Order: sequence, then C-alpha cells, then structure tokens
Amino acid sequence: MSNEHITLTAGDAEVDVLPGNGGRVGGLRLGGVELLRQGERFGCFPMVPWCGRLRDGRFRDGAAVRQMPLNAPPHAIHGTARNAPWRTARKSSDEAVLTYDLTDPWPYPGRVTQQVSLTGDALTLTMSVETHGSSFPAQIGWHPWFLRNLGGEDVTLDFDPAWQEERGEDHLPTGRRIDPRPGPWDDCFGMPDGVDVTLTWPGQLELKVTSREHWVVVYDEQREAVCVEPQTGPPDGLNTHPRLVTPLEPLEASTTWTWTRL
Repeated sequence: MSNEHITLTAGDAEVDVLPGNGGRVGGLRLGGVELLRQGERFGCFPMVPWCGRLRDGRFRDGAAVRQMPLNAPPHAIHGTARNAPWRTARKSSDEAVLTYDLTDPWPYPGRVTQQVSLTGDALTLTMSVETHGSSFPAQIGWHPWFLRNLGGEDVTLDFDPAWQEERGEDHLPTGRRIDPRPGPWDDCFGMPDGVDVTLTWPGQLELKVTSREHWVVVYDEQREAVCVEPQTGPPDGLNTHPRLVTPLEPLEASTTWTWTRL
C-alpha cells in the first residue's frame, strides 16, 4: 500500500512510518510536540545504497564505471530508495520492519531491510543491505530533518569530531582531513569512536544522536531545520571508502536517538 501510514507508540512518544514514501520516518512527537520537519521530502529518510553526493553520479566497480541519474546536478545524491515505495514486512505497536529491493537504476540486485524500534525514551533505526548474487559497493545512512525551533529557543549542537573532511567547491570532500571549523555546516566529520551528537532545545529537550559508524554529516544551512546524518562513509564514499556487500557479509548500520526532558 503506497499510502500506508504506520504509527508506533511508546509512553508519550509517537512515530510515523511511511513505507510508500521512501521508507521514511515521517514524524516523531514527544508529548504531542513534533521534532521533525514536516513534508513529503523531510522527516527522516534512509540513504541507500549511497549517502550524500556521488561525484558526477559515477562510481567504479572493478573495471566497470557505473552511472547513476544526476538528481542533484552535476552529482547524484542520497541513493535510490528515498523516493521509492518500501514494503512492510511486519509491524507491532512499537516496531516496524520495512524492505526495499534494489532495482534500476542501481545495477545490482540486493535487499535493504530497515527496522524502526521505539521505546519511551529512544528511537533506534537499523538498516542492512544483503546480496545473494554478485558483490557490490554500498553505503547506508539516515537523513533526519530536526526542527530548529520547538516553540522556545533555537536548538544548539554539541559534538567533538576528530576531524572535518575538507569540502571542495563542488561540495565534495577533497580527501584532506582538517581541524573542525565553526558552522554553519554542510560538512562531513569523522568520529572514530562512534557518532555522538547532542541537540539541545534549551529548557525543553536534549536529544542525542549516536551510532557505531565513524562519519556524520551536519547540515544546518537552512532556517527551518538541522540535519545530523550518521553514515557508513563520507560523501562520494562509493569511490573513496567503498564498503563491499557480499553474499557472506551484508552491510549493516544503526543509529539511536535518545531524549531527555529538560
């Protein structure tokens, strides 16, 4: 069902899951207060089978050069699954499991599974990419749009990255690692001990975005929202940090958002 709307609840937390709209989390409400920017392009969408910008829409697989559609010219951005319908594999009051079968324009068959699990004080998103055929490079991550303002003061961001990927004129990492610079950002940061970013809406809420992954893109150049995107590699990572999905070894990642009332 392309317009299926799943609502998960735990305590006073509610999460909307929209399988037909890119498998995205369409909303997260705590005590009735919405945390995610609303709209069909927003919420929090899975980035798969690559994250961020892919240079010229191209990547190498051995000797072959693969071309993806340029949906953010001159690059391709955020994978192929965020605009596609996903299927609901199972659901309960506090958990939903969605699947998406990789298809054109992606040249390799594979299956993506995303699990959305809610408790009274945390949301955990888990994703895997599996293949039963040929191996291929892939990346996975999430792109949440957290509202900058929940009715009080604007959100503040606190994190301590080990480095920042230097950004070129084309918005892609140059390959150099530099000391982290002050924002505003549309930048990728390295956190080798795992992603750990705290968003604080003063006097209202503290939310921690954590992941075992080592890369996070922070995008806060828009007025309405702030994006904190844990991912398995930097932008253009299919070319610079390829992670191989093989029949024996799927690519797996997860992120947890944990909140505390202030």
